[in-house]
Amino acid sequence: MHVLSVNCGRAEPMANAKASGVTGIYKRPVATAVLVTTLGLAEDTMCDTANHGGADQAIYIYGVPDYAWWSSALQQDLAPGTFGENITIAGLESASMSIGDRLHIGSVTLEVTAPRIPCVTLARRMGDPAFLKQFRAAERPGAYCRVVRTGAIEAGDAVRYEPYAGVHVGLIELFRDLFEPENDEATIRRHLAAPIAVRARQYKETQLARLLAKQA
Repeated sequence: MHVLSVNCGRAEPMANAKASGVTGIYKRPVATAVLVTTLGLAEDTMCDTANHGGADQAIYIYGVPDYAWWSSALQQDLAPGTFGENITIAGLESASMSIGDRLHIGSVTLEVTAPRIPCVTLARRMGDPAFLKQFRAAERPGAYCRVVRTGAIEAGDAVRYEPYAGVHVGLIELFRDLFEPENDEATIRRHLAAPIAVRARQYKETQLARLLAKQA
């Protein structure tokens, strides 16, 4: 695997955007090395910080095989960065990933924490109000990552994939759970035992608390 492109965006106006009136979803490949900090790419812009970004969702990655699938499904070529990802990786298919898996890119280490939740900003980016349903059905969510080790990356860098050795929670399992939550205690506790993103953890902890309250 290798980095096909590193993509950065700036705040740009979007019709019917959220409260700020701007979005950072329009990512474009950059030609030089980019510093990766614990909060993401140094040259990137994050507008909706209430729902995106933060240390546990600092970097969003998407794979070239996923892009090939979408290009066929939509009957159009899609440029790297179309889905708002920070890093486009050749040879990586997001549905096969698990929470806790790591990607080593040069001096940088990323750890998978959550699948992407489709939002209205993505639908507007794609110019299709129904795209959220299509994104859900496709089950190619891409992955959010925390930055375990900072450094610089650029297009062409080799990517070494390290599977997580702990409790297994597939990225696609957590993606499906966003729409049809598993409410049994064993599943919730297994999800919480994995290094999931803080937003997902808060959600699962609330689920567990409600379940235990019903059982009391």
